Amino acid sequence: MAKTKQETLKALGKKIKSLRKENGLTQEKLAEQLRISIVYVGFLEAGKGSPSLKLLMKISRKFKVRVEDLFHR
Repeated sequence: MAKTKQETLKALGKKIKSLRKENGLTQEKLAEQLRISIVYVGFLEAGKGSPSLKLLMKISRKFKVRVEDLFHR
């Protein structure tokens, strides 16, 4: 069964938050490194933001994972 957009964004948010914590980063530090606002990092982690492909690529490079891995637990 296909996930809804909201379920996909929630899963992405959980993964970003998990990777951020595993790497000992605060939301503020991650925002600084990705050159986005801390508010947007919060939105992403809450599953409320819909990042561009460019941002997904930045996040995947930052955490050394494939873009598709950001959508899986």
